[in-house]
Amino acid sequence: MSEIRLLRSADIPDVMRLNRAAGWNQTEADWARVLRLEPEGCFGIEEQGVVAATATVVCYGSDLAWIGMVLTDPAFRGRGFARRLMERLIAFAESRSVAWLKLDATDMGYALYRKLGFEDESPVERWYRPAGDLSLHADVFATELASCLSLDRTAFGADRSTLLADLAREQAAIAPGSAFAMGRPGANAAYFGPCVSRDAAGARNLLQWFLGLHPGENVYWDLLPQNGAALNMAQDFGFERRRQLVRMVRPGVKGPAPFVRNDSQVFAIAGFEYG
Repeated sequence: MSEIRLLRSADIPDVMRLNRAAGWNQTEADWARVLRLEPEGCFGIEEQGVVAATATVVCYGSDLAWIGMVLTDPAFRGRGFARRLMERLIAFAESRSVAWLKLDATDMGYALYRKLGFEDESPVERWYRPAGDLSLHADVFATELASCLSLDRTAFGADRSTLLADLAREQAAIAPGSAFAMGRPGANAAYFGPCVSRDAAGARNLLQWFLGLHPGENVYWDLLPQNGAALNMAQDFGFERRRQLVRMVRPGVKGPAPFVRNDSQVFAIAGFEYG
């Protein structure tokens, strides 16, 4: 049986082959980031000299572990690789006594995650805006993130300050204490997110800032549809719903404290691999 091993930065070209086969938007920089954030939580299975399957987990302290990058080469599907990797990720989170595990499930992975004890929490939707010129005005924003970390903790439910500091190296706009947004390049489209704001007006300004940086580019925006203001905004700016996933959750310890979040302030998630 092929052994599970830790992924290394040298594997990035190989795992990008899996990315392209799945049509995912992640880039080499995205893979480097997840390896940087949780080097002991990124696993793969090698078969016939290539990485045939991957899965990663990023821990936000002891509150939450986020599972992502669950990929299997089409040539190696049906061999149970995804289950084995998921079991390793769950064991990794349990070894750190993380209270809750979450992931965003595609249709392909949903049945497996249910068997492993994950339950539905909410839908997650990808919205897409095709390339097109758009004349927009946006406020001038700061780039110092510290003032918004408490806001993010309340909205998201866990401390992901290390992730945000890393993402902010790409593109970031901050309205101190009230809103922030980030963005990054993608393999198929520029990516808007995360975006957290106390109100819709702040999120609208941040979206205008991001679209102004990416004229003539396709754009992806992943949002929680229970945030009606985000849905309305996506439609106002010419986005179209492309796909729906299911956000799923599983306890990592016995009798964890309730996970408290505020989805009404989450206008864009950070990514399917981050939450």
